[in-house]
Amino acid sequence: MKKSLVYLFCMLFSALWMMSCSTTKRAEKSLSIDGMDKNEYVEKVLSSQNKWQAVTARMTLELKADGKKSTSVGGSLRIKRGEVIQLSLAPLLGIEIGRAEITPEGMLVVDRINKRYVRVSFEELKALSHVDLTYDMLQALFLNEMFAPGKSRLSERDFKCELGTDKASWELRKGKPFSYRYLTELPEGRLTRSEIGLMGTAYGVHWTYADFRLLAQDMFPTHMEASFEGSKRPLSAVLHLSRLSVNGDWESHTTISSKYQKVELADLIKILF
Repeated sequence: MKKSLVYLFCMLFSALWMMSCSTTKRAEKSLSIDGMDKNEYVEKVLSSQNKWQAVTARMTLELKADGKKSTSVGGSLRIKRGEVIQLSLAPLLGIEIGRAEITPEGMLVVDRINKRYVRVSFEELKALSHVDLTYDMLQALFLNEMFAPGKSRLSERDFKCELGTDKASWELRKGKPFSYRYLTELPEGRLTRSEIGLMGTAYGVHWTYADFRLLAQDMFPTHMEASFEGSKRPLSAVLHLSRLSVNGDWESHTTISSKYQKVELADLIKILF
């Protein structure tokens, strides 16, 4: 099996790196979760999706290899639902040195120091990896939401949900050849872990969430860690977020100066791997 899933998720964080240097099961019939039965809890969790239309935050990005911190750099994270995810690196005096911008069409990586950029469509990424990677999947991971391929709205029929003592485990019924699993807290329903894996292999991405803070009358994680499983050298990326807001008054798309040189996808792969 190819390691495509791991490689594609590594691409985003590796580009930024380059520029900067189960429990006991309860009986469902007697279950009571903060006054709710299981069906009410499932409905509560699914109805809490799509809470934010825009999120901005100060960010510290920390890359780890082999379990040890390799580099750390400051910057910002900005998201507009359905439009764009921007990760900006600005380690000194707010001066941007690099940016990764993801849109429904694909990914743009800008290297301010060396004045170069790469623009890759999702169609190119799919052809390269044979993985149906989408903007919606990445948006869900960054916005602390569950995800089902091809679904704009989730329903209880999409998942097999099992309740434990303090966690609920969700498994997507129709995800092949990938598996999609999620963990939510009881009784709050906050998503604390997303797991996307290639069935029958050790390859996958585990995205965990912690340190929830109030954002627009709901709770948003200020600590996210993405770990890439199955490779010989463990790699993870940690996002520490602060100064959260729901401000959407900012430019959604990056304009590239004519002074910048475009680098082809093949060159990006050579640089990263």
